[in-house]
Amino acid sequence: MDWFIFLFIFFFLLISIHGLLHLRNHLINPSSKKFPPGPTGLPILGNLVQLGDRPHESLTQLATIHGPLMTVRLGFVTTIVASSVNTVKEILQTHDQAFMGRSIPDAATAETGHEFSITWLSGGPRWRNLRKLCNTQIFTTQRLDSNSMHTLRLQIMEDMVKSVVEEIEGGGGGGGGEASVNVGRIVFGTSLNLLSNTFFSFDMIDDQKSKSVDEIKEIIWRIMDLAGKPNVADYFPMLRPFDPQGIRREIKVCYDRLHSLLEDVIHGRLRHRASGSVSSGDFLDVLLDYSHEHGDDFSLSDIKLLLSALFIGGTDTTTTTLEWAMAELLHNPTALSVAERELSETIGGGRSIKESDLRSLPYMKAALKESMRLHPTVPFLLPHRALMDVDLYDFHIPKHTQLLINAYAIARDPAYWVNPNRFLPERFLGSEIDFRGNDLCFIPFGAGRRMCPGLPLAERMMEMMLATLLNRFHWKLPRGMTPEEMDMKDRLGISLHKATPLIAVPVVNVDGERDKN
Repeated sequence: MDWFIFLFIFFFLLISIHGLLHLRNHLINPSSKKFPPGPTGLPILGNLVQLGDRPHESLTQLATIHGPLMTVRLGFVTTIVASSVNTVKEILQTHDQAFMGRSIPDAATAETGHEFSITWLSGGPRWRNLRKLCNTQIFTTQRLDSNSMHTLRLQIMEDMVKSVVEEIEGGGGGGGGEASVNVGRIVFGTSLNLLSNTFFSFDMIDDQKSKSVDEIKEIIWRIMDLAGKPNVADYFPMLRPFDPQGIRREIKVCYDRLHSLLEDVIHGRLRHRASGSVSSGDFLDVLLDYSHEHGDDFSLSDIKLLLSALFIGGTDTTTTTLEWAMAELLHNPTALSVAERELSETIGGGRSIKESDLRSLPYMKAALKESMRLHPTVPFLLPHRALMDVDLYDFHIPKHTQLLINAYAIARDPAYWVNPNRFLPERFLGSEIDFRGNDLCFIPFGAGRRMCPGLPLAERMMEMMLATLLNRFHWKLPRGMTPEEMDMKDRLGISLHKATPLIAVPVVNVDGERDKN
């Protein structure tokens, strides 16, 4: 306890001295131009108390008072928050070069080589080369829509159905004689399965092919959990060397182990290629070919970092999005009935979904979009950082200032959305609004130069999984729960997770059976 008191006093004095020096410098060298307006904060803490544990809602509310371009002080980190289409257009389009830097959370610095990751690079030739690689070699329409990729995704969907059936036959966890499943866990396993097969041509969740099943799952979940925790070192940068909450130390263990597993796969593939075996033609082979052609400009370490970013981002965001979509449909039985009827009439209840069928499912696609609108997976996207001084409207944004894009607020702006807090898939029927970055009122994947590079794969994954889950099973709530009793609260970490995992009861849908009921 004495050590705890000593450390508390030490950190308090350190923060206080730093704050006084910061104030002194500001008084001696006042800026001739102002920051955007914002709420008055407390000494040292700034506006942290006002944000509470639901910052996406708090900042949305504060923007209605202080304006769509607002300054908040998170400890000693001055942050500009953009909460409207017009302000986002200035940041992501008009001044995109100036604002394409990244503000790196302390937890992310635990990953060896993080400064070279496509996620955290602040532009420059290396970042441009990685984006070009993703856009022209990996996530191309030609590659993603090849016969082999179509066949792979169909097989993964059948594997997902098999997993759900096994849960049903095993009794599930619903109680009361009902076999229920954890929807997020099913989707997570399927996402990991699909990504590993796409990248490596093998199943990371197949016990016979990988001994690291549970470990891989635990590593990724643990990384996202630790990265999403409020970290005092992010608000008081002078504390970063001390890692006061131990977050960086804990997450480094996870990053190191994930890198070790990826290294094993990469070196195994190199041995396979050296033996003269036929190329698998998967994403890893594409990356190794690219590395061979470009030498030191794209090393094996770069491959490992890129795979790490894609695995972590791809599994977590897909899982969160699909869990919210299923939750909203169960919470809105009329919408669920419409989606089920569309599937029955178009494909036939209980039948396998082909990717060509997706074009005939406008309502299901609309329901997925509406869920992403209400629950953007990363409500502030990833933090931007000014690479130079910028004058924006009548305000001045100094170099190194952190910027947040409040995609959550924009997606609920009544200027663009009627009844913005209601789940209404119909709003997307006949609408040209999409999530590919052209419509700034709806940017769950971001927009501009830094929008998510994996969007083409994510879109195919999410639509196929949702259509398969809805057409192969009829879903209901466990133990007589009513839609009104569902807990629809969210919890913000790195992603906007559902606070309470979605537990639902799947009933195998025999062809035509649903139409009779």
